[in-house]
Amino acid sequence: MLRPRIIPCLLLHKGGLVKTQGFKDPKYVGDPINAVRIFNEKETDELMVLDIDATVNKAEPDFDLIAKLAAECRMPLCYGGGITKAEQASRLVDMGVEKVAVSAAPVADSTLLSNMERAIGRQSVVAILDVRRRARLFSRSYQVCTHNAQMVHTFDPIELAKHFQDAGAGEIVVNSVDRDGEMNGYDLELAADFRRALNVPLTILGGCGSLGDISELFTHLGVVGAGAGSQFVFKGKYRAVLISYPTRDQKELVCRSAE
Repeated sequence: MLRPRIIPCLLLHKGGLVKTQGFKDPKYVGDPINAVRIFNEKETDELMVLDIDATVNKAEPDFDLIAKLAAECRMPLCYGGGITKAEQASRLVDMGVEKVAVSAAPVADSTLLSNMERAIGRQSVVAILDVRRRARLFSRSYQVCTHNAQMVHTFDPIELAKHFQDAGAGEIVVNSVDRDGEMNGYDLELAADFRRALNVPLTILGGCGSLGDISELFTHLGVVGAGAGSQFVFKGKYRAVLISYPTRDQKELVCRSAE
């Protein structure tokens, strides 16, 4: 049975963890192994780790680092970055990664998703869509981006997500470029559009600044994943680095919103 999930999203950059705003200006927030240990102690639902260098640099995943993360991680681990072949996904799963996420590669060739489905099972295949509003005042029209939002595509985001679902993705992550690191709430209109169109599990990322934002997301969409970066690595208006996660009681209260 599906249940609402609260998912910290950690970004790897040059071997360390960073947090961005609008996919720019990465700020160092700590060591990835240490962060995993802290999230273990906090009994996190799931952890998403995305290497923001690999695809841009046309590099493979850092298998040595991922093996260390997977060995340390006591919650389900989703990894993304640099995956272009089903064989790489299989290697990651063999290391203990539960879900393998791809973003740019299936935009170029969606057969990667079907190949991954055969190799590791649909439940382990995650497709990430980075989307942003088109540069028109009050526009509700969105476009798909890849390569850290440096490359823009002409595909309709909803239709592309449906295509990914049909091609073999067992989960879709929708990441708002506009709201990345802003901590001013999720784009609920965008999230609702994807929820209506898809049948597979959905995770929304970008904009979370409080547990209230997560509760609001669950209230509007029901059972989905609530991904967040800044919310779980920063504290206060000056964004001091402090890893956090809701307590069991807080999580239970927030998740009631999905009922």
